[in-house]
Amino acid sequence: MKIAIASDHAGFGLKNRILRFLAEKKMEPLDLGANGRDSVDYPDYAIEVAESVSKGKLDRGILICGTGIGMSIAANKFPGVRAALCHNALTAEASRRHNDANILVLGERVLDEETAVQIVGIWLETEFEAGRHQRRLDKIRAIEEARPIGPRSSGGC
Repeated sequence: MKIAIASDHAGFGLKNRILRFLAEKKMEPLDLGANGRDSVDYPDYAIEVAESVSKGKLDRGILICGTGIGMSIAANKFPGVRAALCHNALTAEASRRHNDANILVLGERVLDEETAVQIVGIWLETEFEAGRHQRRLDKIRAIEEARPIGPRSSGGC
């Protein structure tokens, strides 16, 4: 599985803990930054991961910021990206089993490290159920195809 991980400055500490966990699992994720606690803009890091997942260069991604909200908003702007902000084992499992989430989003300021590592483990191990859930993802894909993201016309309403 090709997976990348990125954070802004507020998620830097948790990113490093998750990198250690992934190394223990014999995974080699691509670390796309940030590289310290100096203030950076979270959309820059969300773009790196989400664009790569959207284009099929990565299978999955993990994004971390202070609350996870900003990263979620930015990542979900990309077609085919299903970024899920998870806070516990239940949301991690459901995001994969029911939504086939391909980007996990975490908030360092709202999770303790033990819970975050548990979430990552569950998220990586849980398979998508498909079935009735696929029908719902197909509807989301139809929305993306009907309303492509990009420059809007300036012709008014």
